[in-house]
Amino acid sequence: MILDFNAKTILITGATRGIGMKIAEDLSLLGADLLLTGTNPEQVKDLNESAVLKGLKRKYFCVDFQDRTSFESFILSLKSYPTIDGLVNNAGINRLNPITGALQSDWDDMVEVNLSAPFRLIKEISAGMILKGYGRIVNMASIFSIISKEKRAVYSATKFGLHGLTVGSSNDLARFNILVNTLSPGFVMTDLTRKNLSESERIVLADQVPINRLAEVQDISNVAVFLLSDLNSYLTGQNIVVDGGFTNV
Repeated sequence: MILDFNAKTILITGATRGIGMKIAEDLSLLGADLLLTGTNPEQVKDLNESAVLKGLKRKYFCVDFQDRTSFESFILSLKSYPTIDGLVNNAGINRLNPITGALQSDWDDMVEVNLSAPFRLIKEISAGMILKGYGRIVNMASIFSIISKEKRAVYSATKFGLHGLTVGSSNDLARFNILVNTLSPGFVMTDLTRKNLSESERIVLADQVPINRLAEVQDISNVAVFLLSDLNSYLTGQNIVVDGGFTNV
């Protein structure tokens, strides 16, 4: 069995760091043409210049999913790509507040980025997939799409909702050989995790995971690549939880 993404175009949102960046790197090594989004204009400019110099098959777009004008401009840009074979809705935001202290802006912004943007992208891109009779879509959620904890009421609402979008759209699209799944990582050792948690805090957290470590971004990318590949020929409408067993204890 061979993973081959040559002649396939994959769109990944939130691909300039963390899990999204790793998925992009792995798909690039497997031959994919990549459409990638980020929110920092200077970083996107530098990444595009670097991609040209290195001869990489990738294009970065600066998109703010909280800004309707920015998002609409991005949608128009995608019209020049008649075929997009895979979509990874990875961009997301998380603001921690108890339900009694949650701001309306917390709700509005998280719904916009975590739920409305994936809905719009699936709606737009699946039309071309239907014409081709092929597509793979991965909605990146989190373990908080099946459990929750303090200060995550709004975030969990968007991630539970994202899986609902997966299930509903998978039913509509399966007949066209378009498979839609949710991928829900547990605690992942990203740069943000290293920044937000001390080493001792990371050790305490890892002790709560049956595998006794936090996930690496590679652990998550491995599953995403499979879900996007032709090796996945029958799996759709599922929430794949990659958490080292954390939600089982």
